[in-house]
Amino acid sequence: MKHKHYLLWLIILSGIGLASCSDRSFLDETETTDLTTAVIFSDSTYTVGFLSEIYREIAFDTDPGRFSSLAGRFGGLQCASDEAEFKASSTITTDMLFATGSVNPVIVSEDAWEKPWQNIRRANVFLANIDRSPLSDARKKIYKAEARFLRAWYYAILLRHYGGIPLIGDVVYENSDEIKTERNSFAECVDYIVSECDSVAPDLVIRPSGRDYGRVGSGACKALKSRVLLYAASALFNGGIEVPADYPKELVAYPEYNKERWKMAMDAAKAVIDLNAYTLFSSTKDDDPTYPVVNGFYWTFIASDKAAQGAQKEHILEYQTGKGNYRESLFAPPSRGGNGGGFAYQGLVDAFPMVNGKSITEEPAYDDQNPYANRDPRLYLSIVYDQHPYNDNGINTFKAVNIYLKEDGNPFDQDGVHDGTPTGYYICKMQHFYETSGSNFQGVPQARPLIRYAEILLNYAEAATEWNAPANPPTEVYDALKLIRKRAEIQPGSNEMYGLKENMTADEMREVIRNERRIELAFEGHRFFDVRRWMIAPQTDSQMMTGMEVQLKAGKKVYQRFDVRRHVWRSAMYFWPIPYKETSKAPDMVQNPYY
Repeated sequence: MKHKHYLLWLIILSGIGLASCSDRSFLDETETTDLTTAVIFSDSTYTVGFLSEIYREIAFDTDPGRFSSLAGRFGGLQCASDEAEFKASSTITTDMLFATGSVNPVIVSEDAWEKPWQNIRRANVFLANIDRSPLSDARKKIYKAEARFLRAWYYAILLRHYGGIPLIGDVVYENSDEIKTERNSFAECVDYIVSECDSVAPDLVIRPSGRDYGRVGSGACKALKSRVLLYAASALFNGGIEVPADYPKELVAYPEYNKERWKMAMDAAKAVIDLNAYTLFSSTKDDDPTYPVVNGFYWTFIASDKAAQGAQKEHILEYQTGKGNYRESLFAPPSRGGNGGGFAYQGLVDAFPMVNGKSITEEPAYDDQNPYANRDPRLYLSIVYDQHPYNDNGINTFKAVNIYLKEDGNPFDQDGVHDGTPTGYYICKMQHFYETSGSNFQGVPQARPLIRYAEILLNYAEAATEWNAPANPPTEVYDALKLIRKRAEIQPGSNEMYGLKENMTADEMREVIRNERRIELAFEGHRFFDVRRWMIAPQTDSQMMTGMEVQLKAGKKVYQRFDVRRHVWRSAMYFWPIPYKETSKAPDMVQNPYY
């Protein structure tokens, strides 16, 4: 059955405004306003500008300020999971709805539905018209491949939010058309995305460079395939989810488990590794002595500053944008102009191991009254704790953040626990430490990786572990994890295992990999989906979240964990609800289970 559908007949942007920035490369191709389709595709510059516009929103779902609006600046998926506390406000935001278990189809954010469909339509318009443009046949071939990848990318965003969605092929619907609204099965959607990636990869170079840096390459096609197949093999989608007896399970998952899906995911990740086109960027703190701990992990997120040294070689797909202080102003402590993009929970802090790679529960040297000493350097580069050095509104000017309480119980200043932060922590990952803070206007790089090589290594480790289970994980799994830990500057130890236990069982390795994803990929939009596909969200997202209170007592700081908020879990929250206005107009668009 077909119906008119609000979303899919949204018309193309009347103006494709492509603001120019000095470091935007291909995204500053042109600026067009109020142009018809005929005019756009009769001019090569406008045609390329139209394609560039489809790139514009590829990072919206993992934007750390995703739920910001005219009502205020808020966080993203990190605050809808067990990573961070959301900003307290009278405004109802989607991260708050997930944390409190109150998400529903009426008031959930509609961006996960609207933005992909808008851009899928743009891709179809582009594919339908590019042959009319004066571009060379060789360039048309490349741009068609890019558009098809971008369409697959937006379908993948829909898939991990909602499960199966309508597949509309190359059709460009107009206002008077009857629109397909019946959902395809989860399996059909996976097959479509994977087949599109496979089809277009041969038409693209592995890793575009020069002015084309940031455009889609065949490496990105293979990497998206790796991610989608890893999800498809995971417990939630691989026959695991339980739905009401009258619900068509095939819409949100494979009805039955098939272990072969882990083999497909393992092979897809290995295909990216075997390209030998990507590497983890390594750099030591000695390169930058003005800041206590800076290494390749830090520069991965400020990669353009170290481009000459190869920092961008970890990026498989990158969100391109200009300079500014968006992330700094989102996450920084109030004294540095921050405005509440999320506050890290104690559980995440505890997940970071000691510098020798041992967990804080395994390492006798861990001191709960000196809890940040000798920890994994990624902790210092991800989370701001009491006395953490932070830029003080100038270049290379660092000053400690005072989060502790004075002896009278009052905060030292506006950054204090229970005042500036509800958890005792702020977030500093992906921020530029040297040149800016949230309260000044020194522009620093804001581009960020959407798929990076560390994710692929973790994909491979997970899939290989599950494929070989119940046998012990193969050596290659250890090799992948050791690469990540070595780059993080965890100590190798005399056995060069970087704190990893030898001869782990599959169950033991599974927990190690999950924790490694948690800390390596923190605040990058993975955790929200990981705990769902592993089906551990009923545990991780239904517990009391905690923070750290530091208070001076008799001249000495005392560290005390405290309760922040109990998160509430409902089975419905494995998936996002399809917005009510969509299902109300299309009776054959089945809502997700339990909503």
